[in-house]
Amino acid sequence: MRETPLAGIRVAYGGWIKMHKVVMCLALFCPVAGQAEEVVIAALGDSLTQGYGLVETEGFVPQLQRWLEAVGTDVQLINAGVSGDTTAGGLSRAAWTLTPEVDAMIVALGGNDLLRGIDPEVSRANLEGILRAAAAAEVEVLLVGMQAPGNYGPAYKQAFDAMYPELSETYGTLFAPSFFEGLRIEEGDPASVRAFMQPDGIHPNADGVVRIVEALGPYALDLIARVEK
Repeated sequence: MRETPLAGIRVAYGGWIKMHKVVMCLALFCPVAGQAEEVVIAALGDSLTQGYGLVETEGFVPQLQRWLEAVGTDVQLINAGVSGDTTAGGLSRAAWTLTPEVDAMIVALGGNDLLRGIDPEVSRANLEGILRAAAAAEVEVLLVGMQAPGNYGPAYKQAFDAMYPELSETYGTLFAPSFFEGLRIEEGDPASVRAFMQPDGIHPNADGVVRIVEALGPYALDLIARVEK
């Protein structure tokens, strides 16, 4: 029997329906090649992280967010910096900072421990508690170091400076040697650094944060890469 035009239409239409169902299934259940989910990073720190003395958009977290977006990452940074916080304060906040949506954490604490002359062994134990909490939550960490001044004596400085790389190695975290890595003295002139600090000489100004972010940004990219593996 010769097929009628209408039968041909039915066959074609039936084939289209089947193909449409296949496409819908792929769209619903198969991830698009190359599509990455947003990475959520909590920045746990003190006033340096919080953005003390700066308008909100000029602080460390917003500037790092923009830097990471500019290089093509899909990331959300949470500002978990509290001005005046010590490592003990960070430890007390670690559990509720590590919410289920957090994929990674930047830990930048210790400056206020220095200002108060806290025993480095106490600071070390607090940082270790934070890293243990992150490990239990299966959250990747970038640990940012800090260096003690010499006025506390060589033993204090050695113990304080060493705790960051040693803890990083023990817990397998990423490690950035210094929060102020981007603010190095140029040509031996201390004034070159002062130009990027607020009048208190402790906190960076907006231009200083730009340099800090440029130095720490690549470490944050490595952190994101760990999450996406």
